[in-house]
Amino acid sequence: MDMEVSWEQSVADSINTIYLLFSAYLVFIMQLGFAMLCAGSVRAKNAMNIMLTNVVDAVVGSISYYLFGFAFAFGLSSNSNPFIGTAFFALKDIPNSTYDYTFFLYQCAFAIAVAGITSGSIAERTQFSAYLVFSFFLTGFVYPIVAHWVWSSTGWLSPTSTHLLFGSGAIDFAGSGVVHLVGGIAGLWGSFIEGPRIGRFDAFGNPVPMRGHNATLVVLGTFLLWFGWFGFNPGSFLKILVPYPNTTNQGNWTAIGRTAVTTTLAGSSSGIVTLFSRRLLIGHWDPLDVCNGMLGGFVAITSGCAVVEPWAAIVCGFGSAWVLIGLNIVALKLKFDDPLEATQLHGGCGAWGLIFTGLFAKEEFVIQAYNSGESVVRPYGVFLGGGWGLIGSQVVEVLAIVFWVSITMGPLFFLLHKLRLLRISVDEEIAGLDISSHGGYAYVAHPEENQTQFYADYVRLQAQNQ
Repeated sequence: MDMEVSWEQSVADSINTIYLLFSAYLVFIMQLGFAMLCAGSVRAKNAMNIMLTNVVDAVVGSISYYLFGFAFAFGLSSNSNPFIGTAFFALKDIPNSTYDYTFFLYQCAFAIAVAGITSGSIAERTQFSAYLVFSFFLTGFVYPIVAHWVWSSTGWLSPTSTHLLFGSGAIDFAGSGVVHLVGGIAGLWGSFIEGPRIGRFDAFGNPVPMRGHNATLVVLGTFLLWFGWFGFNPGSFLKILVPYPNTTNQGNWTAIGRTAVTTTLAGSSSGIVTLFSRRLLIGHWDPLDVCNGMLGGFVAITSGCAVVEPWAAIVCGFGSAWVLIGLNIVALKLKFDDPLEATQLHGGCGAWGLIFTGLFAKEEFVIQAYNSGESVVRPYGVFLGGGWGLIGSQVVEVLAIVFWVSITMGPLFFLLHKLRLLRISVDEEIAGLDISSHGGYAYVAHPEENQTQFYADYVRLQAQNQ
């Protein structure tokens, strides 16, 4: 009998490992989506630079998360605490912990996604060395601390902690706050300290359009991100087979399927609201705006994807579209320049997603996601009669993330600015980062202007500054 139970458990473990690894691969392919989206959204003279920064985010972030980040987020030594995890090398605890290498790979894919979000905010005007510094610090320290707060069983915001905040804990199932809000606020400080790109606003402060050079890449990147989100959100269940107390292995597949549906509906509803809203505002159909609208919906539903009904996901997408449109209008008024709209999209829609979860989370789904089928009472969405415990925790998470990222990444970007390591020179920015820092343009025939003319402008400006 023992051998039979052991065999069943081995099969369950194997299936769960395959499921989580496949989800990790889907999340990792989002790096390709980020790269294509970013490349298409910038001007052609900076395409090679932005693609290289996405590669750097992945390789530097992986090493940083291996050395330090995983320990801060999920370390299990005696030094672990609700606020900073374990400040030692990450993988030393894995053989004796409840986590394994598959879980590490999955979490590592999340960590490098955060750096990709921030890179978009400071595109087209940032020194390459600055990317190396902030990417290492963000993935190795800043992001993992937030992940520990919400996703570790010992975190002070965790919904699985033994001491639940407001009797609930914050529900951020796949990371509207932990991933997207962290990346968005980091990008906010980087973009604010650097200032807008040259030519983004005219002498009277009016915005000047700086459209990306390749809509095809933007659409390709958007669909790759949509595909990757099926690992991001449903994959956050971590297991497809779950041993409930005093029962045989049962499946998470109903909840996983529902999570994939809510993800799809939120992105789709946000995309279509953005499509028609922008048509009324600017007078034509813009595929690039629709792509960002879709992504805003995906970002927002990432928090509550596992605990809301499909109809509520449509409400989430509707709200995220207007959050994104409204923040973009405010950004122009304030002369804030984020080439990828990452601050507005990931920061604004990420915050909305956390609040949305506190409003619409369904009691049955909250118990299913966080109590392994046990019959318990937990706070749920305030609009569904679930009390104020959950929405209070969600608001606390938003405020805590904004504060933490601001006091860590803000000073880092300011220090890089003071050391003249953050922004490139005027002549380099005009000529383009590809020719000034990477040996040539990404394209043989430059889509914007003749390549020779750009180089001539660069040489002329250099001579003037000598």
